[in-house]
Amino acid sequence: MNDQRTARELEVDAAAEPDPSRRPTSAPLSEALGMMVRRGFSPSLGELDLPFDPAIAEPAAARLCEALDRYAFRLFLRGAIQRPDGFVPEEATRFLTPAHATTLASEAAALGLVERLPGGRYRLYKGACSFGGTLEWYVARQLRARYALDAVAGVKFHAPGIGGDLDVVAAGEGKLVVLELKSSPPKHLGKEEVGAFFERVGALRPHVAIFAVDTALRLADRAIPLLAAALERRSAKHPPRRVQRELWALTPHVYAVNAKPDLVANIGRALAEGLRALAPDPFG
Repeated sequence: MNDQRTARELEVDAAAEPDPSRRPTSAPLSEALGMMVRRGFSPSLGELDLPFDPAIAEPAAARLCEALDRYAFRLFLRGAIQRPDGFVPEEATRFLTPAHATTLASEAAALGLVERLPGGRYRLYKGACSFGGTLEWYVARQLRARYALDAVAGVKFHAPGIGGDLDVVAAGEGKLVVLELKSSPPKHLGKEEVGAFFERVGALRPHVAIFAVDTALRLADRAIPLLAAALERRSAKHPPRRVQRELWALTPHVYAVNAKPDLVANIGRALAEGLRALAPDPFG
């Protein structure tokens, strides 16, 4: 149907329209979030589920990150979170000796994470639903510290038709990086959450995407087959390729890593592979 109104009538009608929906009055404080905005999304930061004050002071945050660098401490804290009513150290995880668990409990107390109870028991000062928020906080901080990336954790995607949040989003060298972090062993992975990861990656189209599982177990036994199957459903043309140890290239731009021997170092190696894949051949 043709609009028969005059130019003046069109301008008058447009001027009478209600104000558009409110938009942000300032640019995002993070380059990583800014890159998402420039892709047409409206990201926001969620409140991380942490067993400590998110406003933790810098010296204490640095000490906590140093402790979280160790896989054993992450195992211990994950177990402590699962026992909100208290625990004796050896109950936190079956993968540590009682002596090692007791040492880590004392360290957690010194860091202000747990309080001592009668009978040699401990309890977190501040509860959390899972270890996932702590892992996101730790990885984002270490990406800033080790690789000078602008990194934010717990990003709400708000993409129409796409579920789930983005665990860590980072920016560096003009490239957008997204990380999916799993704090549970690979046996708990399901095809639905793996498929949802690729849905988010497909919508956001980052330069590099990394699927990181905080485990010392092999990814080839379960995680890689699940990831490969999800890629096949998206008509991917690249079979998974082991780069080294448990660093896997799912495509030239999507990688999977585990935590052995160093989770953040493994993420850094995946990042390096992804950035090199994007770089031009200097001799080409």
